[in-house]
Amino acid sequence: MSDIAHNLQRVLAQIDAAAQATESRVTAPRLVAVSKFMPAASVRTCFAAGQRAFGENYVQEAIEKQALLSDLAIEWHLIGPLQSNKCAQVAAHFDWLQSLDRAKLIPLLARARSSSQPPLNVLIQVNIDDETTKSGCAPSAMLNLAELVASEPTLCLRGLMVIGRPNAAEATFTAITALYAQLRLHFSGLSSPSVRLDTLSMGMSGDFPLALAHGANLVRVGSAIFGAR
Repeated sequence: MSDIAHNLQRVLAQIDAAAQATESRVTAPRLVAVSKFMPAASVRTCFAAGQRAFGENYVQEAIEKQALLSDLAIEWHLIGPLQSNKCAQVAAHFDWLQSLDRAKLIPLLARARSSSQPPLNVLIQVNIDDETTKSGCAPSAMLNLAELVASEPTLCLRGLMVIGRPNAAEATFTAITALYAQLRLHFSGLSSPSVRLDTLSMGMSGDFPLALAHGANLVRVGSAIFGAR
């Protein structure tokens, strides 16, 4: 068994253990393997070990890998910041966008998504602490963004995403816990006649068990699977 396959099985076991210990989530948790800066060969190895969803931060890097891996039925997630000039590429080449953070992107994505494709799954990225090093909308903007996404037939609103502290190893347990607890409250409280959410994406290699304990059902794990970049 390769190191990647071994690491993947270990991460999946941790996710399964956390899921059994925590009932406060909408659906069973899923893993997105974060493959940014990893070669296509590593993604192929991870796919062969059973992983199907992969997350990329940079559109051009992802599209290059997609061309090399077109024979595999991969579910591609964009998890990095999205610029307006990349919306057409994301709409054409990705299954999920986890980082929607402003209204101007919505019509660009909606117009570029072909009606022959399934709707693009969309998560709204929230910057709860207004940290300057992270993208994401303010909590006060969530409902408006959610309703705008839900109004587009070529987009499918799925839920919320948050990025944890910039350095999880140095952030205090209390601070990380508070961040995830806040997003869970926003997720539970965000509702309108047109908004139905089922996905809460939070947690990375350094803290995904804690995120799962606070209700995450989508975690984004990279270095714990692929090793240091």
